[in-house]
Amino acid sequence: MSKPQNGLEKPKLTFIQKCKTMRGQQMVCTVTFLVVPLLLLFTFTYLPFFKMVQFSFYDRDYLRVRDFVGLRNYLDVFSRSDCFQALKLSLYYMVGSVFQISLALLFATIPSFKVRGSRFFRGALYFPCLICGIAVGFIFKFFLNPGFVLDTILGWVGIANTPNWLENQAINNIVLVACSLWKYMGQNIVLFIGAIASVDPTLYEAADLDGANAWQRFKCIIIPSIRTIVVLNLILSVSGALSAFEMPYVVTGGTFGTSTYFVVMNKLAHTDMKVGLASAMAVVLLALILVVTLVQKFAEIMMDRAENKPHNYGKKVAAK
Repeated sequence: MSKPQNGLEKPKLTFIQKCKTMRGQQMVCTVTFLVVPLLLLFTFTYLPFFKMVQFSFYDRDYLRVRDFVGLRNYLDVFSRSDCFQALKLSLYYMVGSVFQISLALLFATIPSFKVRGSRFFRGALYFPCLICGIAVGFIFKFFLNPGFVLDTILGWVGIANTPNWLENQAINNIVLVACSLWKYMGQNIVLFIGAIASVDPTLYEAADLDGANAWQRFKCIIIPSIRTIVVLNLILSVSGALSAFEMPYVVTGGTFGTSTYFVVMNKLAHTDMKVGLASAMAVVLLALILVVTLVQKFAEIMMDRAENKPHNYGKKVAAK
């Protein structure tokens, strides 16, 4: 066994000295930027989620556990009139999310055709996203109250007999969906604008040489190029539709048939102290969002396969 030069052994480094070496600093950075965020993620995301799932099987409030009830809370989600009505009400917001995506795509596509004032146009559409949702709710509450801003404007143009926009159950949910659309459409527009800006400009040049009009450019170039972002926006919009809370809670307080799923869940958890049932509602909501996401991703995969599938129609005709 060879001995070190000069008969001296290499001194052992302490933990602090090891941390000061290059390798030690790399390890410290790895632990800091990987382990610590993962620990925070588990503590504030996954652990509360697992506890919520556990609470959903019990009849309990915030302070004490009463009885283990198994799946009864989940059955109550679909059998209680308030919970099931809130689920049906989510259809209003889901249909509204489709209109939201369509309008956002339209407004994001217009600036790509070099329209004058497009920068101001984009800024004006994105501005509502910068306002706090609670503040937007109070604005619309003042705007829609009988005899206030909207009724006054309609009176100027000769429309006197206006409905009660917030209490008439035939239209109040449609009005709230329109308010949510105005508030959140800017986020979709920004995503679409970024995706459209990344489209290869040579495709537009080739389309111009072939004499393609604006609709053909939109249909054959823009839509196929940003399809992933379209699916992402659909997932975000549907998730937001299922978890709508700010507008109905602030504008109407969930009265007159406007209690969405989140409003009912908030009432059960914080007013009625039915934490187990509210936890079951949250788990069902998460399951619904996952199902919608999987369906949309499956549809995207099928469209990709349909586009990449070779067309053998000509060969079949020749064989005949």
